[in-house]
Amino acid sequence: MNITKKVNKMLCCLLAFTLFAACSFEVCAAQEESEEEEKLLSPYFIIQGDEEDASAPEHFPLKSTDVTANVNGLIAEVYVTQTYANEGDTPINARYVFPTSSNVCVHGMTMTIGDEVITARIKEKEEAKTEYEEAKSEGKSASLLEQKRPNVFTMDVANIMPEDTVSIKLHYTQMITASEGLCEFVFPTVVGPRYAAPAVSDGDGESSEDNDWVASPYLPDGETPPAKYHITVNLSTGVPIAEITSKSHEINISQTDDSNACVTLANPEDYAGNRDFILKYKLSGEQIQSGLILTKGQGGEGSPEGENFFMLTIQPPEHYEPEDITPREYIFVLDISGSMMGYPLDTAKDLIHDLVSGLNESDTFNLVLFDNETTLLSPSSLPASEYNINAAAELIDEQEGGGGTSLLPALKKAISTPKTEGYARSVVIITDGYVSNDRQIIGYINKQMDDASFFSFGIGSSVNDYLIRQIAGCGLGESFIVTDSEDAAEAASRFRTYIEAPLLTDITMTFTDRGFKLYDVEPSVPSILYAQQSIVLFGKWKGDPDAASITVTGDCGGKEYKQVISANETSIDTESEAIKYLWARTRLDRIAGYGSVRNDDSVKEEITQLGLKYNMVTPYTSFIAVSEIVRNTGQESTDVTQALPLPQRVSNLAVGGGYSTYSEPSLLLLLPMAAAMIGRIKKNRRNRT
Repeated sequence: MNITKKVNKMLCCLLAFTLFAACSFEVCAAQEESEEEEKLLSPYFIIQGDEEDASAPEHFPLKSTDVTANVNGLIAEVYVTQTYANEGDTPINARYVFPTSSNVCVHGMTMTIGDEVITARIKEKEEAKTEYEEAKSEGKSASLLEQKRPNVFTMDVANIMPEDTVSIKLHYTQMITASEGLCEFVFPTVVGPRYAAPAVSDGDGESSEDNDWVASPYLPDGETPPAKYHITVNLSTGVPIAEITSKSHEINISQTDDSNACVTLANPEDYAGNRDFILKYKLSGEQIQSGLILTKGQGGEGSPEGENFFMLTIQPPEHYEPEDITPREYIFVLDISGSMMGYPLDTAKDLIHDLVSGLNESDTFNLVLFDNETTLLSPSSLPASEYNINAAAELIDEQEGGGGTSLLPALKKAISTPKTEGYARSVVIITDGYVSNDRQIIGYINKQMDDASFFSFGIGSSVNDYLIRQIAGCGLGESFIVTDSEDAAEAASRFRTYIEAPLLTDITMTFTDRGFKLYDVEPSVPSILYAQQSIVLFGKWKGDPDAASITVTGDCGGKEYKQVISANETSIDTESEAIKYLWARTRLDRIAGYGSVRNDDSVKEEITQLGLKYNMVTPYTSFIAVSEIVRNTGQESTDVTQALPLPQRVSNLAVGGGYSTYSEPSLLLLLPMAAAMIGRIKKNRRNRT
């Protein structure tokens, strides 16, 4: 037998084994799922035209998402309308998994069926779930909004009858991020596929119900569902707008005057639901000014409607010079998993090249690469010499992407490396955040606050921004979102500016005691402040603000820092409730965020009461809307989960097999491999002839 025949025979054997393995794995996985109900499912692909006829219209009940964001100063009031329709012949129950920004307060929901408009009520999570299931079984149309993560929600809609159209309208409030006069509004559009990490018994894990959304169906790369997206942002900034841009989408800008503008999507045919909508606008002047906003409730004393709220914005002190900064040790933790393959990993490489090459000679650094496994550049951190930087660059350039996103073991490896004596340690995490064990990761970082500061870079068009922001929030650092190489260079520059800035510590706030009092201030202790980042405090007030002032002091590198803000110069708003909801969201973050969520009855009770009192969705409160009309009088209904598109520039490897927690490549992904083998065999035959 000649060499060519041997190669062909080997390829045929490998092809047969590959296809056999794919089928075998699917059968085994089905058996394992029935035996281990607690095992979490992975996301999976829906292939249009398969035996379940996934291309049928009822498999895509969500028909459109319409977004209107009214931005006033640094506060956004956002209205999201999801329209569902049943174009099939039998009743369906639809489920849709969707994201929000991680800092929103969802406080309103209505359901419209024909001429019937139903205002949703906030209830304890289990009570709302029970009411929904009862309505579903009774044939009533109902909708249930649940929070799975602070930035991941599920919408369930029961008994959508043939030819029905059901609209769900959500109302939420959020803060706009601003730095050096540059403001950014982000509307997330798709939840990226999450890697289901191994279960642990450290008390920080999630229940199967918390993670049921992880088993979401996805369309393969390049395919999009028929749903339409419409986004409108109305800007009212109060100061002149110098520039409006969006790198994520083409936009139309209609500017009525120098401080008011309307922004819409330029191309309605361009599918906008596979990447975050990111709008940036530059304000004239260098900074958002320090200031105080007061709102006054109009209800009775003791009720949420009778409470008065404030928002206080404080600008940071000036920077230190770089030569005055303590030497630093940087540990870069780089995600090289399957979801990072291709464009995201290429962008991450550009970012880390910029970060490493910008280190000072007095700094030390190390590099941790992770997918399923963890790779360390050196057992201990290295001087930031040209030789060591080149060695790190070579290791980074070799990576192509593959495997799961095992971030927690990589963090533990980073922290366990010997610390450089006399150096301030910073851990820099570069990832898309496509994991399901957010709380374990945040809980671990929360326990390491005395050992390091944590900075996070979210890479991609639709990152897990909750994890990215929480890493930095509990790690006393900052977070950055990077969508392309240009962003990478800009983020690296901003990172260097932040770390060269002084820390403002020992912050205190006092006020003149003339019948004016601030209380329930959130956050109670601001995070460490780096350059160009304002402190924003929320709270309640009572008394008379006339002739009152607020004094903020702190320690800035051994020097006293002081700002005085007069309350008597502030007008009182009696109409807006936005600051009330922002305060409630900030308090929720302190109670439930930064790794503090635990199975503690007192914590759950506090969160539940906060949600019920302020009509907001939390981990333990949900919105429920039920029509009292029995619309399905006996027809069997079908449960349908809306298939999601893969985020733009995320490869099929992010989903993998999708039939077990530790899935091998599915038949879908193995078919291209088989095709390549067949092509090789044909080529060999042609060469032989």
